[in-house]
Amino acid sequence: MLEALTTRGRAFVSAGLTLVLSGYLLGFRDLSRIGVLLLALVLLTSLLARQRPRDLVVTRESDPRRVSADDTAVVSVTVTNEGGRGTPLMVAEERLDYQLGERPRVLLGSLGRGETRRLRYAVRPPARGRWLLGPLTVQLRDPFGLTTRFVDVGDPTELVVLPRVWPLGGARPRGTGVGAEGEIPFMVALHGEDDQSIREYRDGDDLRRIHWPATARVGELMVRQEDRPARRRAVVLLDPRVEAHAGSGPASSFEWAVSAVASVVVHVASQGYAVHLLTPETVQDGHADLPVEPDRAVEGLALTETAPALVLRDLIRAGQGLLAGGGLLVAVVAAQDEATLRAMGALRQPGSAAIGLVLDPVSFGRQREEIGVGARAAVDLLRGAGWRATTVGFGEQVGDAWARVGGATARVGEGVLR
Repeated sequence: MLEALTTRGRAFVSAGLTLVLSGYLLGFRDLSRIGVLLLALVLLTSLLARQRPRDLVVTRESDPRRVSADDTAVVSVTVTNEGGRGTPLMVAEERLDYQLGERPRVLLGSLGRGETRRLRYAVRPPARGRWLLGPLTVQLRDPFGLTTRFVDVGDPTELVVLPRVWPLGGARPRGTGVGAEGEIPFMVALHGEDDQSIREYRDGDDLRRIHWPATARVGELMVRQEDRPARRRAVVLLDPRVEAHAGSGPASSFEWAVSAVASVVVHVASQGYAVHLLTPETVQDGHADLPVEPDRAVEGLALTETAPALVLRDLIRAGQGLLAGGGLLVAVVAAQDEATLRAMGALRQPGSAAIGLVLDPVSFGRQREEIGVGARAAVDLLRGAGWRATTVGFGEQVGDAWARVGGATARVGEGVLR
């Protein structure tokens, strides 16, 4: 209780004790009564201050709703009194991580029944990931100014910050094989864009899709099923090995790799590819086998984390199944050991395209003797396997690195860049 007392409250306690003792020693009961009254007032206000404002509801919205690293978002906080009576005078402060900026502080005043106050402030997240906004800390003071308490109101709101997506130039990376990455998807060439098939009726099917000629011929309900035209497949792989990456914070090689993968996913999806994302999270939950929409992929990359070296083997194994019939492969990998690079190089199928962005750990702060294969040697290994590959150093832009390997002017199947 003592920590909640203000300077005025401590003065009241001191004066009350002095009057009680003086009245008792001197025989003046009136002084003792006054002292007891002062102490009772402090005690009463302290008990009232301990009550939490349970009827305050706090909601938050950010504008824009999807914010990328190092971008500014405006957060609107709405405080509503849903109780049956008014609140005392309140000063509110939003609790934030210091990296998001200064904590906003505002005088809410007294909220009547059903009354609402709004607080707006700007945040600039320095890195992708999960950031917490709030809770809202409310400073409560009694009408006499004897006590003050800080109470958290509402639950914190989670703000997911996306990795930065950079625009990548160049046309569609072209393949030369007859697999999923061939020049012309053979299913579309043979069947056209509106391919259809007939199957048995299932509960929940739209009755308007019943195919009556087939129903009459078979003797049971049959429905039309429209098949989507074939799409070229692109597999984008992120190297998650904590042992291979270097640096810390937003300037680390892993953060560069995440931003590069997000940019590549958005770019190849805009070129009409069905994108499969290989990260520890997508492989573990089984979503790597399914094409992913760019927005969902970027949201997943916002929360991806580094993993032990063994996890990369699982990603390579998943890539083998996806690329068995051909397809475009893009990998953002850190130079580390020869065995892993050779296993990754073997993912490329004959006649298909493979693009590698090889991060140089030395330029990101790693000691040269800590890695087995340097970035240039790693690029040579991948080029020898038919990849288009290039080294990436600290501070290099994603678009510049992609321009060297992702353009349509480089021909697939050649081990060197033109």
